[in-house]
Amino acid sequence: MIVNNLYQLTIMGFFDFLTEEIAIDLGTANTLIIHNDKVVVDSPSIVAKDRTNNKIIAVGKEAQMMQGKTHENIKTIRPLKDGVIADFDASEQMINILIKSIPGLNRRFFSPSLKIVVCIPSGITEVEMRAVRESCERVNGKEIFLIHEPMAAAIGIGLDIMQPKGNMIIDIGGGTAEIAIIALGGIVCDKSVKIAGDVFTDDIIYYMRTQHNLYIGETTAETIKITIGSAIEELDIPPEDMMVQGRDLLSGKPKQVQISYREVAKALDKSILRIEEAIMETLSQTPPELAADIYNTGIYMAGGGSMLRGLDKRISMRTDLPVYVAEDPLRAVVRGTGITLKNIQKFKTILIK
Repeated sequence: MIVNNLYQLTIMGFFDFLTEEIAIDLGTANTLIIHNDKVVVDSPSIVAKDRTNNKIIAVGKEAQMMQGKTHENIKTIRPLKDGVIADFDASEQMINILIKSIPGLNRRFFSPSLKIVVCIPSGITEVEMRAVRESCERVNGKEIFLIHEPMAAAIGIGLDIMQPKGNMIIDIGGGTAEIAIIALGGIVCDKSVKIAGDVFTDDIIYYMRTQHNLYIGETTAETIKITIGSAIEELDIPPEDMMVQGRDLLSGKPKQVQISYREVAKALDKSILRIEEAIMETLSQTPPELAADIYNTGIYMAGGGSMLRGLDKRISMRTDLPVYVAEDPLRAVVRGTGITLKNIQKFKTILIK
């Protein structure tokens, strides 16, 4: 009997050795992976492909540096759009390369089978969900669990989502803004709008074209957003004006203009208004008992978009509720996914197998 048990334990131990656990935040702008409780991959979700032989030549930061600077034989692809897989082949290759770059896994003689928890937007369809699952299966994923982004963000912020108490989460990423009311380990009401970081970037490009006759690329617009981006026109600590280079639409020559954070706030106003409307709509659908909880606890914000200067203040003024931005908003979702991976039994009810 003891020998039998020992044999079973040895076999189980061997299979544990063959299996690795990873948590993935597959984002439109960035992909993050947790392995052994550490963020081991934090890379832009972008690949560069050679058109002549269809081979991937760069992934992540390397591919990002090529964006907008390629010749006709190289094309940069963002495999994810609006939080879901748009280019199945490129996303699969990107996930594969990023998993292989994990320090603990690339020293193995053979690739281990993987137990994976991946987060997905709350407004995802069955077909899009299958695409995520199949992508993970093809990179040797044996056990795959999916978790909704607002859920993962709430766990990552440190909220106890299993309590009979309402919490409101706003997760503004690269492709989508997820707004959810969470209680008793479930999403009571939610709204997913396709207005987030990417749309903000496009707004800045459009503003520069129409107001300054300056044609700028995505990378420059992204830099403007991070350096002097703002959601309101009156900031307590305003950032300094920024010099922006691009192509003059009238003369075709390279030129430089100076812009302020107030101009960026004007450029982003319409998109932020639509996020505000989605927040108000979600609040109007909230059951009264949970609305009372949210009045006491306030609203929690996560995701890269929540780092936009003055956005928390603007949402607070619109909703008359206190707004708290997570400590490390960019990593709140992946942290929550990692915690779920460690406590799969505890969070079984919120995971989609």
